[in-house]
Amino acid sequence: MRTETRTLHIPTADGLADAFAAFPDDGERHPGVLMYPDGFGLRPVVRDMARELAGHGYHVLVPNLFHRQGPAPVVELPEYIGKEARPALFARLMPLIEAHTAERTLSDAEAYLGFLDALPEVGGGPVGVAGYCIGGLCAVRTAAAHPGRVAAVAAFHAPVGADGPGGLTGLTAQVHFGHAEGDMTPESLGELDRALEKTGAGWTSEVYPGTVHGFTMSDTDAFDPAALRRHWDRLLPLLGGTLSDG
Repeated sequence: MRTETRTLHIPTADGLADAFAAFPDDGERHPGVLMYPDGFGLRPVVRDMARELAGHGYHVLVPNLFHRQGPAPVVELPEYIGKEARPALFARLMPLIEAHTAERTLSDAEAYLGFLDALPEVGGGPVGVAGYCIGGLCAVRTAAAHPGRVAAVAAFHAPVGADGPGGLTGLTAQVHFGHAEGDMTPESLGELDRALEKTGAGWTSEVYPGTVHGFTMSDTDAFDPAALRRHWDRLLPLLGGTLSDG
């Protein structure tokens, strides 16, 4: 399916957030998906993933998480993020990640979901939310705060348990968590799964074998092509089974 893309500016409580949108170029209305990028931010590989998802029939909105510090890229990135580049990048990114509190996430989420609602190309049904790394935590916070609006939430190599078991309270969306092998202990995975069970929502939570944190991102040395395929094999049925054109 052919896709169209746009650069957008979304009004938030703290100014305009720049964002990238990708959607089918067919003049029809399609379900909305809010996609939160990882800590390295909105960049070519994330835009490519948004285009890929849009080609399956979704209107995908990818915001700049760190819009309060300026338009993306807030931190200049190399084309390939290898081991040598990481220390200097993390030194600059960690203060931005730590400043992106739950309160900021939820304030922005209100703006992003409202913006999706108003787009003429987006169907009137519920939306999906997906996220990677810190963006996965943003996705979970968004879904938990909007149980009537978000029908599906997926998070990959994400600190989804960072808010404790209470952070999942309110979830009604169908859930998929894809964890990096190095990110979860058996104990932490068991605690997370017990908290998911208590929500009453449908869920899957699995460790992707042989992976390290960041496995979906092809511009990093964490990339795992097989795990990226597994990610699509989980994400597409999740969205397809929960979203409609409305």
